[in-house]
Amino acid sequence: MTEHFMTLENCRQHIGERFVSSWLQVNQDRITAFGEAIDDPDPHHMDPAFAAEHSPWGKTIAFGWLTTSLTTPMVYEVFRYRMDGDPVTYGYPASYGLNRLRFIAPVLEGKRIRGLIELSDVDDKGPGRTVYTFQIEVEIEGESKPALVAEDLLMWLKDSPK
Repeated sequence: MTEHFMTLENCRQHIGERFVSSWLQVNQDRITAFGEAIDDPDPHHMDPAFAAEHSPWGKTIAFGWLTTSLTTPMVYEVFRYRMDGDPVTYGYPASYGLNRLRFIAPVLEGKRIRGLIELSDVDDKGPGRTVYTFQIEVEIEGESKPALVAEDLLMWLKDSPK
């Protein structure tokens, strides 16, 4: 494989291939910002002093939903599509949900994660609607277990001219 990503135009020829995203740093600032955004004060995530003394990991951990949300830039990195232009001409993506999600191992503060992403299906749902199914495993640098495994669905919407 010469490319490190697929596009809307060529994705069907890449079904079953695994793509690897870049590493993302999960630092305390990112964890804290996420916790504040979702109004979750859990000290296992938000309070490094508390976590150092009371957590089984000795430090804070990322929220599972933070790790899940970071799959968005991972998928975008390997499944490239236009983010500009007319949605009637090019269409646009919409999250369609998850068929399955499992949190396998915690992401400790300071670790890096990346996505191992495979397009497993492209399903035409009728005019202007296509569902892309991705198998995602989020790898934690230096760890044997993944942070999570998920089956993620992306709906591509292409409006017909009015």
